[in-house]
Amino acid sequence: MTSTFHSIETARRSLFTQTAALNTTGHNIANANTEGYTRQRVNMKAASPIEAYGLTNSTVPGQLGTGVEFTSIERIREMFLDEQYRGENAAHGNWSIQSDTLDKLEAIVNEPSNTGIRTVLDNFWKSWSDLSKNPEDPTARKIVVQTAQSLTDAMNYMSTQLSNLDSDLNENVDTKAKEIQTYLNAITDLNRSITKIEGMGDHANDLRDQRDLLTDKLSKIVNITVLETDAGYNISLGTRALVQGAADPAAVDSAFLNDAYTSGDLRAGEAYGMIFSSRNYVVDYKNQLDAMAGTIANGSVEITLPAGSNLPEGTVLTNDAQIKQTDGTVVTLAAGQAMPKGAALYEDVKTVVRGLNGLHQLGYAMDGSSGRSFFTTSDGSSTINAGNIKLNEDIAADVSLFATSLRTVLDSSGNPQVIKGNNTLALLMSNLKDNKTFTTPDGSKTGTVGSYLSSMVGQLGIQSQEAARQADNADYLVEQVNSRRQSVSGVSLDEEMSNMLVFQHAYSAAARFMTTYDEMLDKLINSTGTVGR
Repeated sequence: MTSTFHSIETARRSLFTQTAALNTTGHNIANANTEGYTRQRVNMKAASPIEAYGLTNSTVPGQLGTGVEFTSIERIREMFLDEQYRGENAAHGNWSIQSDTLDKLEAIVNEPSNTGIRTVLDNFWKSWSDLSKNPEDPTARKIVVQTAQSLTDAMNYMSTQLSNLDSDLNENVDTKAKEIQTYLNAITDLNRSITKIEGMGDHANDLRDQRDLLTDKLSKIVNITVLETDAGYNISLGTRALVQGAADPAAVDSAFLNDAYTSGDLRAGEAYGMIFSSRNYVVDYKNQLDAMAGTIANGSVEITLPAGSNLPEGTVLTNDAQIKQTDGTVVTLAAGQAMPKGAALYEDVKTVVRGLNGLHQLGYAMDGSSGRSFFTTSDGSSTINAGNIKLNEDIAADVSLFATSLRTVLDSSGNPQVIKGNNTLALLMSNLKDNKTFTTPDGSKTGTVGSYLSSMVGQLGIQSQEAARQADNADYLVEQVNSRRQSVSGVSLDEEMSNMLVFQHAYSAAARFMTTYDEMLDKLINSTGTVGR
C-alpha cells in the first residue's frame, strides 16, 4: 500500500542520483586534459515499483513507481581500440628508433660532403699523383705522409664513433629494461588494488585508467599481448609472461630482452629497434668500414708491372713473366717462382698483390731498402681494420723511407742501387684509385675502393629513407587510432556542459517536487479538521 511519504522518498532518490551525475560530470571536466583519463558515466535505472507481486498486494490498479537510482559509475572505453593502439604504438617505437639510429649513422659517415672520408681518400690518391712528378721532392713526400695519416685518422674516428653508437644502443636497452620493470611492478600493484576494490562491487575507474596508461607506455617499448582476467591484466611478451594478475611480475633486464629478441618473442617496440639497430645497422657498417680499410691495406688487387722494373730478390709473381737476368739472357719466370737478384722484367706482366702494402713492398725507398709495409696496426694485430689501421711508424718519422722507385742499377760490386728519381711505383700507387680489381680480404666484393664507399653510402641512404618513411607512417597510424579512441573515451567539454545543464535542471525539478509535496503534507497534517474553527 502506498505510503503517505512515498513521494518524499521518490524526490530524495532523484536528488541523490542527479547529484551523483553532476559530481561525475564535474570529475570529467576536471580531468579533460589528464593523460590517460577515460570519461565516466552514471548508469541510471528506474527504481523498483512499490507493488510487488504476491497474495498481499493491494487492489489499487497499476504499479506506482518509486523514482530513479544509479547502479554504477563506469568508464566509456573500447578494448578493441586499445589493442589496435598498442600494436601500432609498438611499431612506431621500433621505426622511430631505427630512423634515429640511421640518422646518427649518416652523421658519422658524413657523405657526401667536403669533409667526409671520400675527400680524404681522394686527397691521398692525389698526393701520390703529385709525388710521381718529382719523387725526390721532400715536400711532396711529406704531403703523402700527411694525407695517409689523415686517411687513417678518419677511419679510426669513424670506427670509434660506430663503437660508441653501439655502446649507447646497448646501454639504452638496459635503461629500457629498467623502465619496463618499473611499469610491470606498478601494473601488478594496480591489479591487486583493483581486485580488492571491485571485489566489494564498485568500479575502480581511476585505477583502471592508471593501469591502462602504464600499459600503453609499456606497449611503445615492447610488443605486448594483454588479457583481462578476474585477477587483473595478464601481459605477455610473445610466449614470455610479464604480468600474471596479482602474482609477482617477471624480472626484466637487458639479457632478458636480448634473449627475447633472439627467440623471436621481441619483434617490435623501442627495445626491439635498439637491438635490431645494434646487431644489423651498426655492426654491418662497422664491418663494411673494416673491410674497406683491410682492402686498401691488404686486399687483393691486380696490377700491371711495366717492363724494365727491377723487383726485390725473392719476389713471387702470380703469372708467368719474361725476365732479363744480369748476364743479359731472357728467361721465363714461372708463376710462384722467386725473382733472382738484379733481374728486370723484360715485358709488362700482370700480377696480384696484397693491397697498398703488397705493392709498396715491391718498391725501393730513397735509401734502397724494400719490403716495408705502408700501413700497420696500432694494436699489434695481424688483421688491419678501420679501428687499428695506421701509417707505418718508420715512414711517419722519416718520409724518405716509403718506396717510389721500381728501378735499380748494378754498382761495380754487382749490387743493385736504387734509381731515386724513378717514379714507377708512385704512378702505380696513384693509379690504384681507378683500379676495379680491388677484392676485400674475405673475397665478397670486387671493385674500386671508391665503389666500396659509394655502395656503403648508397645503402645507408636507402635504409635511412625507408626507416623515415616507416616512422612517419607508424606515427600517422598511432595518431589515427588514438583519435578514434579519444572520440570514444575522451572528454568533450561541450558534451559535458550539455549534460551538466540536463542534470542541473533535473535536480532543480526534483527539489521543486519535494517542496511541493512538503506543502501538500503540511496542509494534510496541520490543516485537516480545522474547518469552522
